[in-house]
Amino acid sequence: MVIGLNLEDITAQLCALEAEAAAAIEAAADGAALEQLRIDLLGKKGRLSGVLAAMGRLPGEQRPLVGQRANVLKEQLQGLLQERLQNLRQQAMASRIASETLDVTLPPSYVPSGHRHPLVSTTDAIVDIFCGLGYRLVSGPDIETDHYNFSALNIPPNHPARDMQDTFYLPGDRLLRTHTSPVQIRHLEANPPPVRVIAPGRVYRRDAVDATHSPVFHQVEVLAIDEGLDFSHLRGTVTHFLKAFFGDLPVRFRASYFPFTEPSAEVDVQWRGRWLEVMGCGMVDPAVLEGLGLDPERWSGFAAGLGVERFCMVRHGIDDIRRLFTSDLRFLEQF
Repeated sequence: MVIGLNLEDITAQLCALEAEAAAAIEAAADGAALEQLRIDLLGKKGRLSGVLAAMGRLPGEQRPLVGQRANVLKEQLQGLLQERLQNLRQQAMASRIASETLDVTLPPSYVPSGHRHPLVSTTDAIVDIFCGLGYRLVSGPDIETDHYNFSALNIPPNHPARDMQDTFYLPGDRLLRTHTSPVQIRHLEANPPPVRVIAPGRVYRRDAVDATHSPVFHQVEVLAIDEGLDFSHLRGTVTHFLKAFFGDLPVRFRASYFPFTEPSAEVDVQWRGRWLEVMGCGMVDPAVLEGLGLDPERWSGFAAGLGVERFCMVRHGIDDIRRLFTSDLRFLEQF
């Protein structure tokens, strides 16, 4: 570029530089191009400096006019460069947002695998052992009648055993079952012996909540009815089950009382140096068989029941039953 030698030429060159620079800045594609334009236009060896170098040839009274015009142009070009850089950054961000948008309504590409609750896995382990012995899995309703929950099990009204199984009563002679024994009665009404069934399920009692009690818990009850069954069959079955579940531990039977079995026993295992009660059992009371229309001279049987929470707590070393119902993932992920 030929630098003018008078005021008019220099002023015309500054105007031309303004127009060219504005067009070049607007056409810049990225930050690197803008930086190169800044150097070419405003650097020490840039075009604006070249124009200003000619001021020394002008008369003294004209130099301030050129200097003032050059300063205005410099500020304009700096403003255009900054504005264009901001626009390019905004465009780049908008493009990135558009390309990286996450549609939260889409199904997740990864779903972490879950696992069974410790109560469920404990129940399954118990059921598997008895099914391996030839028992059939049966179930019944959580809401029962007084007949199936108490009377059919030799627990008539005003019987002291009802105080031990106080439950939640509903209108119409209905209640929340206190054990899964009603399932056995319902099954025997529909299926003549011989029968071998296992009935797991949720049960309810009006117990205060503490480290070992809950108003809602789970039971598994076992029933076998056949000709010639006696206490030795009960003892062998229970002993086999406990050793299959806990390992080869000492097992003992203690005389006890249940309204629907006679004789009855509590069963303990020696766990970590002490005897621990784990279940109750007994031979089915003849009165229960007669109530079902079965001849106790021909048929005999045994029943056993256990609390799933107790077995789960013993197996896993859990110190508080409430931990099983809090849904705390920090606790549940350990199993």
